[in-house]
Amino acid sequence: MLKTFSKIAATAALLAAPIAGWADGHTEFTIRATANSNENDEDYDGLVVFKNYVEAASNGRIAVELFIGTQLCATGAECLEGVSEGSIDVYISTSGGAAGIFPYVQVLDLPYLMANDRVAEHVLTSDFVRTMRDMALADSDNTIRLMTIGNTGGWRNFANTQRRIQSPADMEGLKIRTVVADLPQELVRALGGSPTPIPWPELFTSFQTGVVDGSKNGITDIMGMKFPDAGLQYLTLDGHAYMGALWWMSNENFMAMPEDLRRVVVDGFSQLQQATFASPKRKSIEAYEAFVAGGGDLYVPTPEEKAALAAAAEPVQAWFRENVDGGNEILDALISAVGDAEAALDAAYASDLN
Repeated sequence: MLKTFSKIAATAALLAAPIAGWADGHTEFTIRATANSNENDEDYDGLVVFKNYVEAASNGRIAVELFIGTQLCATGAECLEGVSEGSIDVYISTSGGAAGIFPYVQVLDLPYLMANDRVAEHVLTSDFVRTMRDMALADSDNTIRLMTIGNTGGWRNFANTQRRIQSPADMEGLKIRTVVADLPQELVRALGGSPTPIPWPELFTSFQTGVVDGSKNGITDIMGMKFPDAGLQYLTLDGHAYMGALWWMSNENFMAMPEDLRRVVVDGFSQLQQATFASPKRKSIEAYEAFVAGGGDLYVPTPEEKAALAAAAEPVQAWFRENVDGGNEILDALISAVGDAEAALDAAYASDLN
């Protein structure tokens, strides 16, 4: 018992040491990190892990300040401008939020390229992210650095107020809410629906009034916004896009740190990434249960049905190559990374199943 207590006390002392060092005024760098979300979001979960790791691993030499919501900036363009200028150290965006500056990040929204979490997580810990980082650095005159890509809400699925979607034919005539960006609108058109850009805050009443019939969101967003109360009762788990979260950092501020602290920050983003991979999996369990308990129709397409949806959506890849600057380079990088991931997983299955 005494030995166990001693171990606990020693661990507590180790954890307290960096905090004490920081409190004594040993901070050399302060990272100001912002997320335009709230404390129930996966982005916040990731930032808490990042803050804890970086402050501890740096022995208090780095302090991390979190600004959740719109305290530092309100839009993707405004926040990324702050990162470029160095007034904001870390910012998290969706692909849509960064597409105005880095249009090729929309590659993450291309449908049906990554089959599941294991493939997506393998891809997002590969050189694919470094390729995108190099492109963003070049396009921002070395001011905006992509640190990692995590997850913010699981997978995008089609949900609507009218009927179950099992095939492209079921999409015909449905008004599907999209953001203003071109790519998601091209996807809805390819599947036979009618893309209808609607601001996020107006979506609940748009379901109620029939302005739109459906959307493409993750289950935690659907339940968090209480969309079933507005009539959204059909959800097809087609998993057409992984909800990637792009974590950006001021390259100047990052490079101003000595190499040992840059290593701590890089490792901190790895910890953050793992936390955001895990968080939606846990939160989605309760969200799916609540959706079904409220009378929702939850449908998992058969492999054949998903293949038909993917075939109908395939022209979006050609559109991306032809219309997005950097589209060929980044899509080739993604396809290669997916192939490597699938091969690695096949080899693992061959070993693990026998």
